[in-house]
Amino acid sequence: MENNIAAEYYKVIIIGAGQAGLSMGYHLSQKGISFLILEANKKVGDSWRKRWDSLHLFTPAQYDGLPGMPFPAKKHSYPSKDEFADYLEEYAINFKFPIRTNTYVNSLSREGKQFIIDTSDQKFKADNVVVAMNDCQFQRLPTFAKDLDPEILQICSSKYKNPSQLKEGNVLVIGAGNSGCEIALEVSKTHKTWLAGRDTGHIPFHIKSKVGQLMAPVVLRLLFHRIFTINTFIGRKVRLKALNQGGPLIRIKPKEVIEAGIIRIPKVTGVIEGLPVLQNKEVLEVKNIIWCTGYYPRFSWIDLPVFKNGQPIQNRGIVDNEPGLYFLGLHFLYAMSSGMIQGVDRDAQFIAKAIAKT
Repeated sequence: MENNIAAEYYKVIIIGAGQAGLSMGYHLSQKGISFLILEANKKVGDSWRKRWDSLHLFTPAQYDGLPGMPFPAKKHSYPSKDEFADYLEEYAINFKFPIRTNTYVNSLSREGKQFIIDTSDQKFKADNVVVAMNDCQFQRLPTFAKDLDPEILQICSSKYKNPSQLKEGNVLVIGAGNSGCEIALEVSKTHKTWLAGRDTGHIPFHIKSKVGQLMAPVVLRLLFHRIFTINTFIGRKVRLKALNQGGPLIRIKPKEVIEAGIIRIPKVTGVIEGLPVLQNKEVLEVKNIIWCTGYYPRFSWIDLPVFKNGQPIQNRGIVDNEPGLYFLGLHFLYAMSSGMIQGVDRDAQFIAKAIAKT
């Protein structure tokens, strides 16, 4: 049904009220620039609340605060996903940000010099739009997933909450990155578990150990934040690998997977008679499959010629061929830390300075 309600105008509209959108709001408010944040979920922080129950952040609390408000937890502790979600909600309340929750953006287009944002029940106009969403939006599944026996429970990592969702019987976790390994460890306590996927590598120390505490600032603030950037040769090499292959295991070591009784297996390549078949032609009898195979960006709602291979063409978040359009929160937008809580602040500050000049 066509929306006939008069459009509301704002100088800046931020799409997304996660850590990226809230950081953006902070830096705009510091410069006295009016804005509105649109959030699809019912509450700020819900995108974190929807993740699996046992998830904790990979970074210690001292690096988990947004600008102007430290994270309220003991140094070197690792907040749960619900604690971080509540922090985001309190952050928005503390700074009195104008946020419209439960507002799903259907389309973004341009009309003359202004952007048009259509939602289910409202239209907005803006001189500037910041798309403050990460590029992990649409679960990547192989084409053969649809050929699996319908009796096999298939669940994506984005929908997984805890082992109570699973059927009795064997579990196959496909994807051996951080999410896949953590979920496999959890379900292996109650189910025989196979884990398929290549070895992604791992950091050479335990993050909760004394060595981890000493190395955290070196890794997070020096390597990820200062050295691995698009401005350095090594940073560009790391970026290419990170975008194509993902990052190393942070919290888990490969030996922990083996010690838990999880069976590491070759790549799943297809289906035979409704069952998954491996690269070595072995067929697995499973009752559950958890897909931890990564995500595609889903920006099809943006009706602007700013994409190549599904990714926005931008420089540090600034889209040169669509003045006034910005992206924030993307993986490795500027540095390895850009998609992390401790790195989004710098990117938001950079974009806020660009908006202030318009």
